[in-house]
Amino acid sequence: MRTVDLVYFSWVRERIGRGEDRIELPETVKTAGDLIRHLKGLGDDYASALEHENVIRVAFDQEHVDHDEPIGGAREIALFPPMTGG
Repeated sequence: MRTVDLVYFSWVRERIGRGEDRIELPETVKTAGDLIRHLKGLGDDYASALEHENVIRVAFDQEHVDHDEPIGGAREIALFPPMTGG
């Protein structure tokens, strides 16, 4: 297992109830999508925030990635909803 820092933004943060976590990643969590599915199992707040996982955007060390991107050596992982502009 290894430790990563998670940062949550916008309504993801509001639904989880905090802006960040430090967690131990199980060996089975290899991609961004795996991480989202793992977090959904941590409790109702996480499940609610990540219910529609296909709209959740992910960044590893401040670089946007697809859900199938391997976590590799990422130290910080950010989760946030789709961005809107205007």
